Amino acid sequence: MLHGGMNLAVRDSTAAAPAKDYLSRLNDGQRLAVEHGDGGVASPLLIIAGAGSGKTNTLAHRVAHLIVKGADPRRILLMTFSRRAAGEMSKRVERIAAEVMGDRAKALTEGLTWAGTFHSVGARLLRDYALEIGLDAAFTIHDREDSADLMNLVRHDLGLSKTESRFPAKGTCLSIYSRTVNGQAELEPVLGKYFPWCAGWAVELKQLFAAYVDAKQAQNVLDYDDLLLWWAQMCAEPAIAEHLGSRFDHVLVDEYQDTNRLQAAILTAMKPDGRGLTVVGDDAQSIYSFRAAEVRNILDFPNLFPEPAGVVTLDRNYRSTDAILSAANAVIGEAPERFAKTLWTDRRSAEKPAIVTVRDEAGQATFVCDKILEAREEGIALKSQAVLFRAAHHSGPLEVELTRRNIPFVKFGGLKFLDSAHVKDMLAVLRFAENPRDRVAGFRVLQLMPGIGPSAAANAMEAMERALDPALGLQFFRPPARAETDWPDFAALFSGLRQKPAWPADLERARLWYEPHLERTHEDAAVRRADLLQLEQIAAGYPSRERFLTDLTLDPPDAVSDEAGPPHLDDDYLILSTIHSAKGQEWTKVFVLNAVDGCIPIDLAVGEKEEIEEERRLLYVAMTRAKDSLSLVAPQRFFVHGQAARGDRHVYAARTRFIPDHILGQFTRSAWPPPSAAQGRGPQPDVRVDLKAKMRGIWR
Repeated sequence: MLHGGMNLAVRDSTAAAPAKDYLSRLNDGQRLAVEHGDGGVASPLLIIAGAGSGKTNTLAHRVAHLIVKGADPRRILLMTFSRRAAGEMSKRVERIAAEVMGDRAKALTEGLTWAGTFHSVGARLLRDYALEIGLDAAFTIHDREDSADLMNLVRHDLGLSKTESRFPAKGTCLSIYSRTVNGQAELEPVLGKYFPWCAGWAVELKQLFAAYVDAKQAQNVLDYDDLLLWWAQMCAEPAIAEHLGSRFDHVLVDEYQDTNRLQAAILTAMKPDGRGLTVVGDDAQSIYSFRAAEVRNILDFPNLFPEPAGVVTLDRNYRSTDAILSAANAVIGEAPERFAKTLWTDRRSAEKPAIVTVRDEAGQATFVCDKILEAREEGIALKSQAVLFRAAHHSGPLEVELTRRNIPFVKFGGLKFLDSAHVKDMLAVLRFAENPRDRVAGFRVLQLMPGIGPSAAANAMEAMERALDPALGLQFFRPPARAETDWPDFAALFSGLRQKPAWPADLERARLWYEPHLERTHEDAAVRRADLLQLEQIAAGYPSRERFLTDLTLDPPDAVSDEAGPPHLDDDYLILSTIHSAKGQEWTKVFVLNAVDGCIPIDLAVGEKEEIEEERRLLYVAMTRAKDSLSLVAPQRFFVHGQAARGDRHVYAARTRFIPDHILGQFTRSAWPPPSAAQGRGPQPDVRVDLKAKMRGIWR
């Protein structure tokens, strides 16, 4: 457990504060945080805000209290992690201040002009100090796509697109650059830890990044990362840092556990003594290390300054029942290093969170659908229910079952599984093999190969139609010169899928053919490959290729919603979300999929201690999204991703290591499904009818 700083946390002494003022609705801990320094420029303050503890309300009250006590709103810097959050915070500050100041509040809070994200504030400050730092104030800002395109131009100019072995693609190069910059790290360790397959290109990448910086400067553009990097470099100049810090009496930062080293360096340079600095966050919800977020920023904050920071812990939860909180506290309590806090609530419930064991992921999908529909019949709207998962592809079998049952849903954290381009490509391969006259599938598949455009694809399909056997038509077709290398493998694949159907091995064979094209056309090929392995797992539950394609076609996912995002506001729909995308949200009933080792923690994060601890925090975040009901579903057989091409296997899964035996008392345990009668088709009629002849006869 961590200690340090001046712990100012208190537990509520009464249910309601006696004061009849604008702070009376705050609990004791919240009020202590709001009144720290009582409006003056005070010692640094860390507010450890547990899940559901009213963090946003507390921060808004603190800003309003500063203004009410006479602070100049133009000298308050408020930084959030989204522009929308900054706007909502400003409106809330105005409403709170108006309770005391009346009409004056609007005029004063309109002076709160330095409220925004780190990047938006950085852009403003860089223009303000452009002359001092040798920057043209008329610079433009590239988004990620523009930056990747510029990186690619530089990559091509340096001849790195024509290397003997394949040089990292533009998106990978930009990711490496961004990770190195935001983590304030050396390139070689970043490559070794996060991009090991690129470790041999360190010298060339340094050359590329240097040329990329030259190109940006020559074009007077900054990329997204530059807005922080230039700000940090500017603050490294003592005179500028002192002047910059003197512009703001109070600096407040939300979601501090999600800041990276660059952002922390900016804050300490602007406020080296920490006075006037308030940060709000929860170390137990630090789950964005893949964006270079550094949990040590919040863990080390109390002792970072000459005067120890005050630490206020908000541990009263207004969201979840006491049973859910007890289980969540037990899970995070196993963490070896954290700020000690135990969330508590007045919301009593005898319903403990459930650990439900199912046979496999297909059974998991059926269980979740059954329980969702039961809850809906009991009056819990679909919108009040959520299914959370560690990685986007983990919801694949569930999405198929939801679609089959016509249960509307939206998915956050990526496109719906069956709507993603690479899954559509694979289904098109199977449909084309099943029916060579399917021109839509044929055109999609043929154009996956370089050198095949619409015209060549049309010629190939005409050759297939002219031949007695479509497979022979493909074999004897003369493709364009650019496609000659890839054509024989595709013709062999098609012939094999036509002549020797072997289900579900057909899908694996198609995937192995497709993977080189996947890697060529998609920067995130490894993630997409996991989706294709998930598709194979789904396919194993169907008796034949024809049945698989038919069932997926009868209820296409796009009949529900094309992409992640809300449908019409008057529709009811289930929420599917990655745990990362669910942070900050809450639902009445929550299901967490695949609560097994290999998923939580994910099999790619079983190395370093820091990675394992972040996986523990992910489970904690998922559990604390639930208000009334929480179910952790644990399949006994789990599909393992990311192994060698022919080595993927179902394995018997163990319950997640984050719920050891000694905390099982916090949960109820059950198995699903309950015993039921065996199902079968029963005796078949002894009859044979030639319906094809009857169908032809209808029109004769």
